[in-house]
Amino acid sequence: MRENEIITVRIESFSNLGFGVAHHDGMAVFVENACPGDVVEVKIEKVHKTYANAVTKTIITSSEHRIKPVCPLQKVCGACQLGFIDYDYQLELKHQNVKDVMKKIGGLDVVVNAPIPSSQKYNYRHKIQYPVSQTKNSGRILAGYYKPKTHDIVNIKYCPVQPEICDEIIEFIREKAFDYAIKGYVEKAHSGDLRHVVLRVSADSGKILVTLVVNATQTFKALRDFAKCIFDEFDCVAGVCVNFNPKKTNVIMGEKTECVCGKDYVIERILGKTFKIGANTFFQVNPKSAENIFKYVKDYISSNFKLPMVLDAYSGVSAFGITVSDIAKHVVCVEENKDACELAHEIARENKVKNIEINNMDAGKFFAQEKRKFDVVILDPPRSGCTEESLDNAFKVCSGKIIYVSCNPATLARDLKYLKDKGCKITETIQPFDMFPQTYHIENVAIIEV
Repeated sequence: MRENEIITVRIESFSNLGFGVAHHDGMAVFVENACPGDVVEVKIEKVHKTYANAVTKTIITSSEHRIKPVCPLQKVCGACQLGFIDYDYQLELKHQNVKDVMKKIGGLDVVVNAPIPSSQKYNYRHKIQYPVSQTKNSGRILAGYYKPKTHDIVNIKYCPVQPEICDEIIEFIREKAFDYAIKGYVEKAHSGDLRHVVLRVSADSGKILVTLVVNATQTFKALRDFAKCIFDEFDCVAGVCVNFNPKKTNVIMGEKTECVCGKDYVIERILGKTFKIGANTFFQVNPKSAENIFKYVKDYISSNFKLPMVLDAYSGVSAFGITVSDIAKHVVCVEENKDACELAHEIARENKVKNIEINNMDAGKFFAQEKRKFDVVILDPPRSGCTEESLDNAFKVCSGKIIYVSCNPATLARDLKYLKDKGCKITETIQPFDMFPQTYHIENVAIIEV
């Protein structure tokens, strides 16, 4: 095979990153926008030693699971990699991918349950982060997602996986920015004002927190007036904040946020507990599916322990710690984000949770110095998973079960293998939860006995 060569292949399977997999001349070919069962003409984009990357040019024979995407930008945007596949088959593919990853990466012979579906296939995404730019010639404001493998913005007017009101708010911001001389950010020149628009929508109330991420260190009159205009236009907007990010960086938000209008949070409810979600704090983007995970974890703890000592690591706003607090003797939460910890203290007070301790520090450092033993350790790390040091320390402080909540099957398999090599056992089936319909992402919960 050579680059730019056109070949015809039959898609045999699906990769854990959402590519169709075929074989040609003894090499694996990973094909964008291809479904198992498709026969497609593809263009080879890149040839590596043992595999090649390709894009679909023509569909010769369609898989029975291929559908017309709801979104007309599905191929261009790249955010909904599986948007052309029927939902039931999406779940089958994700299920198989988790099983494959556990064997190939983790070397684990474990049972993986079928994924618990999302209650919503569309309109489920309740956190939206759109980069913003401005065209050179027309000066038009662009807001959307980056085209795959580029920093070119796909100007999105309609996105079916987020609440419809978000499209209206983004469009209003695009149009009204001109009235206040707010310019879109130009990455190469590090110029302009508005870098990102971040929306946090409450699934409980429908209220929305709007955050304007700007290339500045402080607000200015036009920006404050612009924020007030957004706040006044939409009854559903609970508040408008400005986040300052003047650095040359790919990180979306800076460290400082100022509330210009209304409130600097929205309210979410999970398992009877009330949570305040701020501009710069982590919370699951699909709250209804997230509640399935919280319930699964809580039910497991209540069925297997009587008033346990619980450690909630990488705790964010202490969502796990607070939801399990009424079945625990004492809960200790660890989170390195200061704003999240401050919100967690406030949330705990408002929920009248008194048996909780919230520590603002790196989880690895906390583990290293902690002397207490915990019946249950809940690990909910970022996509990169846990460091070996953190796993060693979690192992050290746990006297019962580690409940590992992961948004990345590959790093989960790696970390489970590490714990297994230390003598731990996976005592329950791995349970996937579909938090992100139309994408290849899948959340998983594993129970490990120390």
